[in-house]
Amino acid sequence: MVCLGNICRSPLAEGILRSKVDPKKVVVDSAGTAAYHVGEAPDLRSIMTARKHGLNISKLLGRQFRVEDFDDFDKIYVMDHSNYNNVIALARNEEDKAKVDLILNELSSGSNQDVPDPYYGGDEGFEQVYRLLDTATDTISQKIKDGRI
Repeated sequence: MVCLGNICRSPLAEGILRSKVDPKKVVVDSAGTAAYHVGEAPDLRSIMTARKHGLNISKLLGRQFRVEDFDDFDKIYVMDHSNYNNVIALARNEEDKAKVDLILNELSSGSNQDVPDPYYGGDEGFEQVYRLLDTATDTISQKIKDGRI
């Protein structure tokens, strides 16, 4: 799960998907394309939104996306076009590029919609992001269970 700073959208996506998969079989992680918040906990509003839904993401720490992530993960979901372009720019080959997709394409294939960045908005923006990611991760977790990822 990848967004810009790894403090709002991607840690929420990580926490939500982790709650839906078997941690013994599936590794879920998140990162940012920028190094602004490396080593920092998620934004308090993300933490509170997750907590409202029974998830604890407060121990997650921001990290920057790295080329090795293409080797470590079967699928890389990005939150928006800007992050998609940043991740694709690090891809070494077509195999790496094929692993990257916008997460909301799981809701509507090929729609190429962005998850809105709630950072500069109010609490409702974080709730909206949670709902979008919760629905998208339902599809992702089902694909994992079916062996399609």
